[in-house]
Amino acid sequence: MRRELRAEWTKVRTVAGPGWLLLALVVLTVGVGAVAVNAVTCASAGCGQDAIRLGLVGVQVGQAMVALLTVVAVCGEYGSGMISTSLVAVPRRVTLLAAKAGVVTGLTAAGGSVAVLGSLLVAGVLLPESGFTPSHGYPPLSLADGPTLRAAAGSVLYLVLIALLSLGVAAAVRDSAVSAGVVLGILYLLPLAVRLVSDEDTQRMLWRLAPTNAGLTVQATTDLAVLPIGPWEGIGVLACWTAAALLAGALLLRTRDA
Repeated sequence: MRRELRAEWTKVRTVAGPGWLLLALVVLTVGVGAVAVNAVTCASAGCGQDAIRLGLVGVQVGQAMVALLTVVAVCGEYGSGMISTSLVAVPRRVTLLAAKAGVVTGLTAAGGSVAVLGSLLVAGVLLPESGFTPSHGYPPLSLADGPTLRAAAGSVLYLVLIALLSLGVAAAVRDSAVSAGVVLGILYLLPLAVRLVSDEDTQRMLWRLAPTNAGLTVQATTDLAVLPIGPWEGIGVLACWTAAALLAGALLLRTRDA
């Protein structure tokens, strides 16, 4: 497996696109979080805002870069015709997919960690300026705080699961444009569709099943009792979507011609 991982790493690092997408992940995640913190003020005690989740809101934008990075890593070989060479070098197709998953997971975990920690550092500076102060019930931001650490680590895990979900879709679809459209539709259009449901009970049920909505609850640090689903349960829902996508991608990769 070490040889396959090294080969996939070589493919990724010799192409310009993934590097720029990782940089965009960090810049967008930190930048959007900073804008969100600046846009909200806490003028009095008990203003009802989840300051940590507010600082991490950029993850919702940065996840698109993770999806595109993964699609490029998988579908780029189909576009160039290099997939035939890869399959000759690694006849076991599931092993090839696992190697791609290992490289994508490592890159996403590294870039996601920088993006999340950068967002929290910026939020720690800007939140007091927006009124999120101890006198208003908001202590200084610290990773030593259990909910804050869970939100940070959970956000990185969320991005990794999004990368693996995208990997499964890309392996099944093969085409870059279509794969990107499918993944971005799942990430952004599905939550909008849930909001269009008028019945509150049905909307709440669908909200629990939508991977983006459910997965991002891991960022919540306040009012957990009123959430439609708990933080780790939400990550579990996203993990189920990811497992289904990977299974579909692996099965189609094994049964179809290159």
